[in-house]
Amino acid sequence: MNFGQILSVIGTACLPVVELKGAIATGRLMDLPLWDTFLLAYIGSILPVPFILRFSQPLMARLRRTKPLKRMAHWLEARTLRKSSTIRKYSLVGLFIFVAIPLPTTGVWTGSLIASFLGLRLWPSFIVILLGNAVAGLLVLSISYGVF
Repeated sequence: MNFGQILSVIGTACLPVVELKGAIATGRLMDLPLWDTFLLAYIGSILPVPFILRFSQPLMARLRRTKPLKRMAHWLEARTLRKSSTIRKYSLVGLFIFVAIPLPTTGVWTGSLIASFLGLRLWPSFIVILLGNAVAGLLVLSISYGVF
């Protein structure tokens, strides 16, 4: 495994929408070892989480005050909150379920945004997102590598 492959998997995992799911596929396509792929994808996918949890509310408030970006900010918040019914109903357990299910538009980015927009506490949200992401990663890993 070379440095370029490591950066490819970590970088892919940092991207919204693609996240851990796409990073595991990337590692698989490069024939990287199973657990190395999982670890790199997991690390890459959790890197943005504390920043999203901490800074998305202030950033969105600022964007809503700027004329050119106001519309985009409202769209992003509305789109994100449309996916929040499980989290609204079950709080942290709902957040865990939302992040743990490896489907498109579920994962750490959307889960972190929802947690932030709903005003859930930072550290409990962070821990729950880490755990849900690990479960999602193991599910995707088992499908991608045909294990478990």
